[in-house]
Amino acid sequence: MDETGKTTTELPTIKNVRRRRWEMTGEDIRYFLPKSGSSSEKPELGQEIVTEGEALIEAFKVGQVFYTVVAWKAVPEINGNEPKIVKQALPRS
Repeated sequence: MDETGKTTTELPTIKNVRRRRWEMTGEDIRYFLPKSGSSSEKPELGQEIVTEGEALIEAFKVGQVFYTVVAWKAVPEINGNEPKIVKQALPRS
């Protein structure tokens, strides 16, 4: 109830909702053109392109899509007495 005696329903605010941000940078993302003969139903990775800009240009030139890939590793995280398994982006090698 508020000061007037009316019942209020407090909605969760951004401060009340806990969100985890995955630590990932643009350097963790890999870009690929599709392999010849692949389809959106069964995508296969073809040539790797170094940057997003280059991938956009190459995909536009050939009239195809491009794919982005991020490799993740499952790692343990302990918060107090609560162990969890979380994902961690692997850097490009």
